[in-house]
Amino acid sequence: MLDFDLAELYEVQTKSLNQAVKRNIQRFPSDFMFRLTSDGWDLVRSQYATASDNKIIQSQNVIESQKKRNITAIPYAFTEQGLAMLSGILNSGKAINVNIAIMRAFVMIRQYALTYKELTDRLKEIEGKFEDVYEAINYLLEKDKQQIEQKERKRIGFYPGHP
Repeated sequence: MLDFDLAELYEVQTKSLNQAVKRNIQRFPSDFMFRLTSDGWDLVRSQYATASDNKIIQSQNVIESQKKRNITAIPYAFTEQGLAMLSGILNSGKAINVNIAIMRAFVMIRQYALTYKELTDRLKEIEGKFEDVYEAINYLLEKDKQQIEQKERKRIGFYPGHP
């Protein structure tokens, strides 16, 4: 997560958040927090502007967040461990509640990823037991795909009954 997004969640200024981090910099090694490169920041900024179908509201959000921060400064990015470390240096009630919510979100994402991996592994195991069936299914799917591609192809030439 980026420093200005966290500052907004914690309801503090980005400058205040970064000052607290700098006072405790020994708690934030490079795998907990790092500054984006200028290319990385340009990419993130462009994604902020185009992430939503509602570009007007999204653009206003970018403008509002940039008013609250020094737009010339490249932001810091915090990993899950960095966010956990922030909870030790930001002691407001809001910061504690936000950190709890963020940690729960990370746990849910990790559980989903593990479940997805377990499901994929299980499907591969089943596929190995029924190899012939899966080969037939894949053949039929490929055949359907080829038929669809041929239907989409523009036909040229004479059409009976066509003016």
